[in-house]
Parts: sequence; C-alpha cells; structure tokens
Amino acid sequence: MTLIDAAPELTLSPPANLRDLGGIAIPGGAVRAGFALRADDLSLADPASAQRLVDDGLTAIIDLRSADEVAVTGRGPLGRQQVSYHHVPFLASIGAAARTAGDSAAMLDQSTFEPMYIRMFESAAPQIVTALSIIAYAPGATAFHCAAGQDRTGVLAASLLLTLGAHDDEIVADYVATGDNSDAIVGRTRQVIAPIMDRLGLDLDWAARAAVRQEFSPRPMRGLLDHLTATYGDPLRPLRAAGLTDDLVQRLRGRALGA
Repeated sequence: MTLIDAAPELTLSPPANLRDLGGIAIPGGAVRAGFALRADDLSLADPASAQRLVDDGLTAIIDLRSADEVAVTGRGPLGRQQVSYHHVPFLASIGAAARTAGDSAAMLDQSTFEPMYIRMFESAAPQIVTALSIIAYAPGATAFHCAAGQDRTGVLAASLLLTLGAHDDEIVADYVATGDNSDAIVGRTRQVIAPIMDRLGLDLDWAARAAVRQEFSPRPMRGLLDHLTATYGDPLRPLRAAGLTDDLVQRLRGRALGA
C-alpha cells in the first residue's frame, strides 16, 4: 500500500463529521464559507465525496493523525486529486495516548477530555502554528482532520477561531456540533482504530460506550478556553511563543473575511 491509496479492505464512505466554519462571527463580520473545513478521517472518504470536495474548492488537507493511523489508511481517494497534503501530527503515537488514558472507559468518556485538550494545545503549539500557516497561505479551501474530527481537530478549530477573534461561546458551539455525529463517527473510524489497538496489545472495549456519558459535553472545550485565559491572559500566548506572528494573524483574519 502506498500513502496515496487506502488499504483495499477499508470501507470508504462520505465523511460523518464534515462542516464548514463559515458563518461563525468574528470581528469585522463572519468567517466566509469555503475558507476552512473541519472533518473526521478524510482518508476514508469515498471517491464521490472526494471529488465533490475538490469541485467545491478544496486545495489543501492537513492530516493531524499519528503515523500509526496514516500507515493503516494512506491518503485514500483524495491522494489522487490535485490537493496538497500536509501531515502535521498532534500526537506522536496514538498508542502512547491510549496508555496515558488508562482504560477504555476513560478513553471513551468525552466529558473528561479537558486535561488532554490543555496538554495538546500547549505541547503541540508549534504544530498548531504550522497548520495555521498552511490555512493562511492555501489558495483555496483547507480541510483539517484527525480520526473522529473531535479532539485533535477540535483543538485546531479552537486555535483557528481564537486567532480569528471568535468569542468563546462560538468556539464551544462549533465543538459541540460534533455530538450529533458521534455514532456515525464511531462506525467509520472503528475499522482503523481497532486494529491499531489490537497490534499494540491494548483492549479498547467499544461496549464501554454504553457505560459512559451519552450526552456530548461542552465541558472539555470550555475548560480549555477558561484555562488559557486564566493561565496566560492572552489565550494565544502559547502559540505566539511557538511562532504565531501579528502578520500571520492579520493574514488569517483577512482571508477568513474574504479581504
């Protein structure tokens, strides 16, 4: 298998958690449609969905997954399109992240993810700035994704919206929108995550979903945003320390508004 084609045994399907950040209020107006898209695993997109994204203006993909995950799927049908591909992993190893979580219930209880989001924002600040730079300079729409389009993707979406000046409530509302797609997301991503966990000797009990919270909680994202303000004053300070410049901020804001 090459990094362009997905493994033949994988089931390809339309993304279950794809949405445009267009319409979110920022100073000066609202994010324009066709600027930035967030998604679950785009390497599993079926050919028709991949073609539709390109026809609608997609020119760049930022893949936030670990090397473990990319090795299973490759790039899928979008790897055969004229779209630039940028692998910017927010986790060095999904296995290490799973071991840190401890047990399958902890891994699946979304309401407890605040510490993970804080840790990710602070430790992956250089990767976040790299991703923001790609979004700022891509000639068309940029899509960024991880596996579920929830955690790593959620942290990058929050980072982008913070940089654009969006209010915390808007950022949390965008994050919570993933909740309606949770069951469909699991159906798509299980075929990739399960074999990785098996290979690493980790028991990810999917039945544990029934034992944890069913309501998608805003708490992890709200907690991240509150932490950044309380700890740094300027929530962008960790990103500024990692290379986020005023020029990059202004370019992102200009592109988001269509200037």
